[in-house]
Amino acid sequence: MMHYVDYSMMYHLIRGQSVIKLYIIYNMLEVADRLFSSFGQDILDALYWTATEPKERKRAHIGVIPHFFMAVLYVFLHAILIMVQATTLNVAFNSHNKSLLTIMMSNNFVEIKGSVFKKFEKNNLFQMSNSDIKERFTNYVLLLIVCLRNMEQFSWNPDHLWVLFPDVCMVVTSEIAVDIVKHAFITKFNDITADVYSEYRASLAFDLVSSRQKNAYTDYSDSVARRMGFIPLPLAVLLIRVVTSSIKVQGILSYACVILFYFGLISLKVLNSIVLLGKSCQYVKEAKMEEKLFNPPPTSAPSKPSSKSQNKCKPSQEENLSASVTSQPLHQKENVIPLLVTSNSDQFLTTPDGDEKDITQENSELKHRSSKKDLLEIDRFTICGNRID
Repeated sequence: MMHYVDYSMMYHLIRGQSVIKLYIIYNMLEVADRLFSSFGQDILDALYWTATEPKERKRAHIGVIPHFFMAVLYVFLHAILIMVQATTLNVAFNSHNKSLLTIMMSNNFVEIKGSVFKKFEKNNLFQMSNSDIKERFTNYVLLLIVCLRNMEQFSWNPDHLWVLFPDVCMVVTSEIAVDIVKHAFITKFNDITADVYSEYRASLAFDLVSSRQKNAYTDYSDSVARRMGFIPLPLAVLLIRVVTSSIKVQGILSYACVILFYFGLISLKVLNSIVLLGKSCQYVKEAKMEEKLFNPPPTSAPSKPSSKSQNKCKPSQEENLSASVTSQPLHQKENVIPLLVTSNSDQFLTTPDGDEKDITQENSELKHRSSKKDLLEIDRFTICGNRID
């Protein structure tokens, strides 16, 4: 289906528009990409569940067909959206005065205005960090597509690659600089230490290691991609479409090179998986999270009779704890220390520090009974914004 989309016609159609109109189009495409990613994850999940759920009747297998066509339509539309985004970036690279490229780069600095002066907790910052990782990887793929299309137009002349190289470095540098400034001021204004990023890294490593277990529900790549809101199917389809149209394979030697390149990619994937798994195990051990691999956090289950009796004895403390999660409490007289320790933004996957070990057994029981969520229980499907309301 993607081969019926004419890239050249799309390029000249976009190039004929004005600079301001292209700037607005590019901003709209970024918003649409986030919405498509959030909606597409639900479509693919519905397809996976419909295909794998236990079915009592044979007629129930027919339900897979509409879900499959809906998923194909989604991947096709999302791939076209990313192609338009790459084409707009290609027009900015090939413009004579580079005004469009400068405007598109200045759009990154708008993120600082929209994010720095908002209140962020640790869970919100974790969600925004995952979104930035996904956005940066998508930009790298878009730059690769732009370079492939330009090199094809100049008959793979290596001299033209050095013409594109300064612009590529400028885009990548501006993206990295904006992310550094944004995260630096967010952590400064919200009194968040830089050690929180090591906890984020440990949480992602925990996702990868836990998906390697025998009772895992998803593949390891799908588990981490789900956390970041990244859907690789549209990008992969578009990249295959661009590579197959840019590189012409003729002759036995060319096919042999393609086969060797394919086996090289497989070897690189296996090596990458081994290295990632080893580093993830190292980060999980450093964070002392091995017990969580075998003892997953309990879900909403009925509590034991002993816990019920404890809840009856101390209802006031439970109310104060629940109030500290949702809103700022009005009365803080005797419960100041447990509120600071067991707040929603301070509960993480790592083990408690030395100061927390000195807390009484009563406060620790209240902490475990509270219905707060840690990093592993963040909603992984709402990736549209940088905050979780």
